[in-house]
Amino acid sequence: MILRLKNQTLGKINLTRSYLSSLVFRRDSHSHDRRRRGYERDVGIEEKKEHDGLFLCKSKGQHLLTNTRILDAIVRCSDVRPTDTVLEIGPGTGNLTMKLLEASQNVVAVELDKRMVEILRKRVSDHGFAHKLTIIQKDVLKTDFPQFDLVVANIPYNISSPLVAKLVYGSNTFRSATLLLQKEFSRRLLANPGDSDFNRLAVNVKLVADVKFVMDVSKREFVPPPKVDSSVVMITPKEIIPDVNVQEWLAFTRSCFGKKNKTLGSMFRQKKKVMELLSLSAERNGSKVGVMNQTCGDSDSDVEEDGDGKDDLLCLDTDASMFKERVIGILRTNGFEEKRPSKLSHSELLHLLSLFNRAGVFFHDITSLPMDLPES
Repeated sequence: MILRLKNQTLGKINLTRSYLSSLVFRRDSHSHDRRRRGYERDVGIEEKKEHDGLFLCKSKGQHLLTNTRILDAIVRCSDVRPTDTVLEIGPGTGNLTMKLLEASQNVVAVELDKRMVEILRKRVSDHGFAHKLTIIQKDVLKTDFPQFDLVVANIPYNISSPLVAKLVYGSNTFRSATLLLQKEFSRRLLANPGDSDFNRLAVNVKLVADVKFVMDVSKREFVPPPKVDSSVVMITPKEIIPDVNVQEWLAFTRSCFGKKNKTLGSMFRQKKKVMELLSLSAERNGSKVGVMNQTCGDSDSDVEEDGDGKDDLLCLDTDASMFKERVIGILRTNGFEEKRPSKLSHSELLHLLSLFNRAGVFFHDITSLPMDLPES
């Protein structure tokens, strides 16, 4: 009797052990599957989504808008006329292109991906619109645009800033640009002085163009869905723009909006900023750092240098000190010392730049010609 009970107890223990072992095995197996799936995502499988047999890369901004109602709304608000030439950037498989071809005289589409170009050509040809479409298979940032009347485009997120810069500061004249952009980017583009989102991007674009909000578009309307929602904005070039050197303006706003919430006084007191402006201004004034004023002595002096560089250092420090006083004096005299760039209007910023330039203070390095509108 005792032996039988003992055997039954041992049997139950063994069954329990087997059951627990199976649970552990299943748990480990599921964990392995989760780790494997996570690894597959890490190596890029999640980066590509298939759409009608075509793999689309999120990293290249390939998100196709598929909602016909939204596509129609974009074309309608763009005010496309039957006589217009429309520039489309990143047409993809042609969902928006087909709508634009129906409404306009012709479309110029700039697309880098060869696969998209082939699909677009066939689709347009099948619908009898081939004679109305010109495709430029190049990098849009490195391409000279032909003449056009409108821009209507679903912009790849990773080139939004330089592309907007190319449009608003480029040589092409156009009536408007209706762009589908990342929502956060659009909010910064729409911001005004005093808004928390107001930044260098907004101040530079709005110098030469007006920006109007059109509508928001959910990320669910795209294939594959991006991580964030989008917005449609319309950019309209101004008929009259301020008479200002563009490169000097861009460099000036880069200096001011690097720390947009600091006061101008504290910003321009920084030694690094003073030395940078001193060097640029000396070059523009036909001088070299160290000989901008007479405190450094005459270059024909009979005094022999001792060769340890101390005189040059003293000269440089003296120049920097006097230059800083000049800059701060401009700010203080005109009521800008305690103001913050993010609170200033275009007229105030243009006035300040004019004051600096008249006093011999310059911001643009004439040896380089950057044309950028960073988001910060």
